[in-house]
Order: sequence, then C-alpha cells, then structure tokens
Amino acid sequence: MADQKIFAGPRLRRLRNARGLTQTAMAEGLGISPSYLNLIERNQRPLTVQLILKLASAYKVDPHELQGETKGSIAALREAFSDPLLAGELPGDQELIDLAETAPNASAAMVKLYRAYREQAERLSDLNQLLAREGRATALSGKRLPVDEVHEVFERRPNHFASLEEEAEAFTSVLEPGDDLFGALKVWLRREHGIVVKVLPVATMPNWRRRYDRHSQRLFLSERLSPFDQLREVAMEASLMRMSVAVAGEIQALKLDTDEARRLARFELGRYAAHALMMPYQAFHAAAVRARYDIDVLRSRFGVSFEQAANRLTMLQRQGASGVPFFMLEVDNAGNRFRKAGSQGYPQSRFGGGCPKLPVHAAFSQPGQILVEAVEMPDGAEFLCIARTLEGPQGAFSERPRRTALLLGCDIGFRDEIVYGAALPAGAAGKSGQGFATPVGPACRLCERAGCLARAEPPVTRPLGLDEMVTGLSAFDFQG
Repeated sequence: MADQKIFAGPRLRRLRNARGLTQTAMAEGLGISPSYLNLIERNQRPLTVQLILKLASAYKVDPHELQGETKGSIAALREAFSDPLLAGELPGDQELIDLAETAPNASAAMVKLYRAYREQAERLSDLNQLLAREGRATALSGKRLPVDEVHEVFERRPNHFASLEEEAEAFTSVLEPGDDLFGALKVWLRREHGIVVKVLPVATMPNWRRRYDRHSQRLFLSERLSPFDQLREVAMEASLMRMSVAVAGEIQALKLDTDEARRLARFELGRYAAHALMMPYQAFHAAAVRARYDIDVLRSRFGVSFEQAANRLTMLQRQGASGVPFFMLEVDNAGNRFRKAGSQGYPQSRFGGGCPKLPVHAAFSQPGQILVEAVEMPDGAEFLCIARTLEGPQGAFSERPRRTALLLGCDIGFRDEIVYGAALPAGAAGKSGQGFATPVGPACRLCERAGCLARAEPPVTRPLGLDEMVTGLSAFDFQG
C-alpha cells in the first residue's frame, strides 16, 4: 500500500456523504485542511498511509474498501462498449476508470441494461431457430462481429469448394510430393518464392504458431505444433500463394460485409486448401469408402491428425463422387462452440448441437477415446455421433494443455456404411423406437422434453411451472 498511490476521491466522497459529514467536518476529524480534502476528493491528491490509518480509526473504514474493486466494473463496461452496436464508441481505459469511479451506480445500471439486451438478443436468436425449423425463418437485423459473420456464412453453406479442390489437384501434380509433402512444400517455397521454413523453440516464439518474416523471407513455425499441424501451416502458406486467384473468387462469392470478415474468410479458405492438398480428394474419398470412414485408418494412411481427417470427411461432396454427408462440431470443456461445418451445411435447425447430453461433452472424461452414440431429436430424427478429444499445441510442464472435443455426426440411415455403426445395438437402424438412442434436443431453450436432468435453461416456448406443491426432476419446471 505504501508503494502504490491510491486515488480514491469518489469513494471517499461517497463515504463522507453516507455519514452526513461536510468536508469541513471530515477534514477536522482527519486533522487536515478542508481544501486538502477537496483536492483528495477530486483525485488531485492521493491518499497517504497516515490518512488511511486515520480513516480506519475515526470512521471504522476497511482500508481495502478505499482501494475499491473497480476492475470487475471496468471489465464489464469494456465488454458492453465492445459490442458491434457501439462500434467506434469504445472509451479509453482512463475514461472507463473515471466512469466506474465517479458514477458506480450509473455504471452498474449500464452493465445491467447491456446484459438484458444480450439476453433478449439470444432469446430472439433462439426463437428464430425455432421458426426456421417450422419453415418460417425470419431475418433478424443487427450488427455482428466479423468473426460471427464468417462463422454463420460458412456454417450455412456446404463445406465444399470445387475450385479449391481443382487447384489443389493441380498443385499436387506440380509438387510431385511422393511420401514427403512437407519436404516438397519447403522445396517449392524456396524455389518459387525464396522462402525458407524454420522451426523455432518456444522461448523464441512463445505466443505464435506461425510467423512469416517478409524481410528475411523466412517462415517460422513453433515447435509447440505437432508434425501434422506444422505440415498444415506450411500447406496453408503455400496454398494461399499458389491459389490466390481462386481464393479471392471464393471470398467474393461469400458476399461478406467488412474487410476484417474477408481476411478471416481467407484464413478459413487457406485451411480448407491445406486439407485438400494434404488429403487429395480422389484418393481420400476412395480410401474413406474402403475403410468405411474409419478416421484412425485414414489419419494413418495420409499422415494427418484425427482432427484433420475428420474435418476432411465433411468436405466430400464432389458431384458424382460424394461421401456420407457428415457434419462436425468442436467445443471446449466450458461448452463454448467455436467450429461448425457440414457437407450440406451445418444442420443447425435439425440438430442444434447445444444439448449437454451429447457425447462430445462426455468425451472430456475419457481423453483420447472415441465415443459412439445414437441420439434422437424431439421430432424423431436420429443421428449417429462420434466424439473424441483433441489435443492442442504442446505446452511446457507448468502449462495446462489446450483440449477440445470434436463431434462428427450424420443421419442414422448411413450407419451401415460406417465402421462406427457396429458399436450401436444390433437391429437399431432408422426410426426404431427401441430406446437405443439417447433423447437430446437442439438446445435447452428450444427443447420441451419434460423431466430432463441435464436441463440448464427453461424453454422459451413454455411458461415456467411455479407450483409450490410440486417440484419436478428438472432444475426448470415448465407448464405443458
């Protein structure tokens, strides 16, 4: 406390007003002049240790109370001002501090209003999904963050870009990689663009996966990355150089609103092109059919990771040579959903993906194991789901590793074409009604299943059942 200056004028003024004291009266009690107290209250002088001790003695004030807890308020205000609705209005840190310090009640009220606005926006989004399932989709207006816009555009369309597939095949014929795509890409980058690829230790590149230094013409990769991820990063860099015209054409076709959204889309298309280069369409499709879509077989055959092979399965929609229409969802252990895609677009209205009973959440309790489960939606639609954890970049001993979980799904009607279908009870194909499928919903707010032990929120379509005489199994009872 002695090493840090404490400017607590607004808090001291509130403390004085709460006790009904004038500046003259409080100054007399503290043994200072009223003018000096006035300067303190206007944050033109800091509180000294002696004054803090006098305040604690004379007015029974906790010294920590004078330091205040404004960090949480400032973070909440920063969140509110970062909303796209207030784009360009974000105050500087000092302005946020001044707002939280001088008008704490007004700041708290603003945060409450912002959270209420977000809650209503989420409810409108839920209702829009509900109407979409019934064929009555509505267009909800409102600003979105560029990353949300990009996610929505990619989720709605099939995860297949024919032009990039053709470019990848042409690039492969130029590279002639044989069994060493990584080496072939490094040679091509050096020969065509003078770029040298180097893997750097964590201490040199602590916060980056990849960094391209234009001045020295070197592409640096972090040693944290697995060999599969290092290959993807090099393949992305090479693909974005070789396929720049095709990528630009696809970005234009997406009709995105902002430059930032277009830059994000370029990154996503670069990932797609890298996968197409690492797992050529014809060879991968043929191998997938022969292996009955066994992801472990495919990852070994093509020298890629589980996530990369599973992701590639959602891209097999070439006309005349399509595969099982898989969709995928990736979440972290807090339930945040940050990657969704599908061979025919992610089935948001049919599947949702927000149900806590999905096997993708159970996968965290069994890291590295493949969980196979059939799930049934409220309308009777059934899906085969495959879930497994994914390990992120390697950390040091003292670092907690990043772990997410991937769900790969398809309609239950394809179970006989997939090796994982054998894990389901025999004779349980289609709309069986035999009870083998786990009953799930698109999300708690859109699900009307009664007595669900996993329910986290009440449905927006039913009023709460507030009966003091009856309590149901769910945390949120609602009227039928």
